[in-house]
Amino acid sequence: MGGGTGAGACIARRAWAGRASVSYPRGAAEAATHGIDMSAVIDLSPPVVTPARPALAPLVYGDGARMIAFGGGHAVSRAQFEAEVRAVAAGLPDARHAVNLCDDRYRFLVAFCAAASRDQITLLPPSRATAVVGDTLAQHAASYCLADTALDPEPPALHRLPAWLPALDGAALAIDDAACAAIGFTSGSTGQPKPNPKTWAGFRTSTAQNLAALADLLRAPVTPLVATVPPQHMYGMEMSVLLPLLAPFAVHTARPFFPDDVARALCDAPTPPLLVTTPVHLRALVTAGVALPPLAGIVSATAPLPVELAIEAEARFGCEVRELFGSTETCVIARRRTAVETAWTPLPGVLLAPQPDGTAVHAPHLREPIALADLIELLPDGRFELRGRHADLLEIAGKRASLGDLTRKLLAVPGVIDAVVVQLDAADGAGVRRIAALAVAPGLVPEAILHALRAQIDPVFLPRRLRCVDALPRNETGKLPRHAVLALLGR
Repeated sequence: MGGGTGAGACIARRAWAGRASVSYPRGAAEAATHGIDMSAVIDLSPPVVTPARPALAPLVYGDGARMIAFGGGHAVSRAQFEAEVRAVAAGLPDARHAVNLCDDRYRFLVAFCAAASRDQITLLPPSRATAVVGDTLAQHAASYCLADTALDPEPPALHRLPAWLPALDGAALAIDDAACAAIGFTSGSTGQPKPNPKTWAGFRTSTAQNLAALADLLRAPVTPLVATVPPQHMYGMEMSVLLPLLAPFAVHTARPFFPDDVARALCDAPTPPLLVTTPVHLRALVTAGVALPPLAGIVSATAPLPVELAIEAEARFGCEVRELFGSTETCVIARRRTAVETAWTPLPGVLLAPQPDGTAVHAPHLREPIALADLIELLPDGRFELRGRHADLLEIAGKRASLGDLTRKLLAVPGVIDAVVVQLDAADGAGVRRIAALAVAPGLVPEAILHALRAQIDPVFLPRRLRCVDALPRNETGKLPRHAVLALLGR
């Protein structure tokens, strides 16, 4: 889910917005009227500039009684949430940036809004690994970590939330819409993570677009939501943090991982909930054969959703599976019902412009067009189809293929339950980049898998190195960071 304007630009936008009024010293007009020497009476010091107040907007949607979170047999109202945000904010250290590492989704929400009320920017590194967090802190001045549990090893500059959240009365929370809310980092699946600043105004606009994308799945007056994706990921931020914060949604406080945990969390919902998940978690639910309560719908993102899995999930759980398309750089920009259509429908206001090496994305929530590496084909009805990524395209001996298509064919080999095909870095000065693959295939050996592949793909695209492993090095959202894949291939 690179690019971006950079943290510096985001910080600059936090200054007061709007026109400034200018006040000049009194007496100049009277002096001119009576023929008095102006230089004797005019104060030549710079004019006094009074900045206009920023445009403030409510930080939380709805009235005080609106449910914002649920779980463990109780619900949290907006009024209670804001009281806890005020109290937590009062105890935060003075800083410019905060890395939010909270596991509990409700506590992540509280910490996120507490930091915002202190004019602090939340940093969302692509991983909670100690080294990654340390690098993020080092790259951002005046930063610290927020957590809700003990961490081992403990990151530097750690501030832990209290075991019981205190409460503090006060006025309704409001925020400067021009302020920078967060800096999200790309996952690193194609290289080095890059920062992407997000303002509150941009978040509000993208949330309105997400509401339009999910409109026919919503339940009045509030739609319960259970998410398996971490809130630190931009997809998790959009679906499980911004929706309950800025729209009529209530989120489950936990982040269930195993199928039985997901089922229990869904059963906590007072009405049929929306399940926000990933293809990896959805496949686990289908494979486990777990029974789920009635659902408003299932939303999937972070990786391509196989058509067969979408069809099976809809049949098994009796609801629509809606796939969302986006990136850390752009947020969600399109949707489709994968079980019955291959084309994507852009969200309101989103315009796509194909380019030789990818696609330029224009959207109301983006300050400027964002270039994605995805290649698309625009259809006459305004929808589009994905044609892979420019970096995934292979040309060997005058023949062409794509890494995505090769991966799909490897996954189609009977007995292969997970796999990835990659192109290695250049092995020598001639720039030779060989193809390699990882496969999770209990009971199979690489030779048997390659034999099956020979019937499906041209010999020039056969992986020159294929390793069978117990599991692929997927991160919390199911993505495969390139460095982790290369590390496994190099063993």
